[in-house]
Amino acid sequence: MRNLFLKLTAPINMPFWWQDLLFAIPRIVGGWLFTVNFGSPKFGLPWTEADKNLGFFEVVYWFPEDVAEYGGVFALFPVFWAWMGAFSEGVGGIFLMLGFQTRLFSFLGVCTMAVAAFMQQWDNGLWNMLASLGFLWINLFTMILGSGRFGIDYLISKKLKA
Repeated sequence: MRNLFLKLTAPINMPFWWQDLLFAIPRIVGGWLFTVNFGSPKFGLPWTEADKNLGFFEVVYWFPEDVAEYGGVFALFPVFWAWMGAFSEGVGGIFLMLGFQTRLFSFLGVCTMAVAAFMQQWDNGLWNMLASLGFLWINLFTMILGSGRFGIDYLISKKLKA
């Protein structure tokens, strides 16, 4: 079990520290934007605007209705999928910034942004899909690479390997 945890947590480090720093910048900035601009307007977090009137971890009223319109499994469990999507954006962004359980939260982000791009924005054209696709790519490369040297995952894996 420890080996599985280590495989999921240990990042792939670049040969030089400055390369890891360059990979950390989009992860940190993208995580911040993910939680502030995507997550907090539809999910109750401490920095969610007061006029949203959301309790902690509460999903905004319109989001489950929006998710149900995708059809299929989304129409069967719209509240669950809305909560998972908002959680992956709001909380996942925090974890990406910190580089903590980066691969797990990147996977959730990839799934959420794929749905946002291809289910929600597909009919609105490529221009409207760009934000979702940008976050999808950030999450995709952090899902593969992990946090790099500039994340909590690196510290955890370093401690576990010792």
